[in-house]
Amino acid sequence: MSKRDLKKYLNELNKEQLEEQIIELYEKFSPVKVFYDFVFNPKEETLLQECKLKISHEYFPLQTRSKRKKPKIRRSVAQKYIKHFMLLGVDPFVIVDVMLYNIEIAQTFASENTINQELFYKSMHNSFDQAIKYIISNGIISEFKTRIFSIVEEVKEQKWKNITDFKASIEILHD
Repeated sequence: MSKRDLKKYLNELNKEQLEEQIIELYEKFSPVKVFYDFVFNPKEETLLQECKLKISHEYFPLQTRSKRKKPKIRRSVAQKYIKHFMLLGVDPFVIVDVMLYNIEIAQTFASENTINQELFYKSMHNSFDQAIKYIISNGIISEFKTRIFSIVEEVKEQKWKNITDFKASIEILHD
């Protein structure tokens, strides 16, 4: 069904029928429930803290009361939260905070541990590049410039092999 067909169908329903359908969707489909729960009670700060805890748990499981001892360092955990936050319509400042936090916690881990997987560094650059593009598209560069340059500086200090990729990603910010 196209969006136009859906609009036509919804216009044919009266208010009570619309309410019934929305309640049925709310009860049947978890994503609809999550969406409405967020719309009526956003609690962005709580979501942000929960998200940061789970991301840090990926790198430092012992410090987060985990039964697991070995870090998993999965980028996918942060990516799931970022995607979820975007779908919910969370404030772009919160989304960028998560994007940058993911890179910063990975850098903290890398500063204390030797990482021989080239994929880790490529993945962190992909996250960084995604964050830069999102920041630019939302017009909030000035609010995050300091953190962005700190990340690049840390990449330089840790001598990541893909430092040129990070520098290339921020070239647009120098204009």
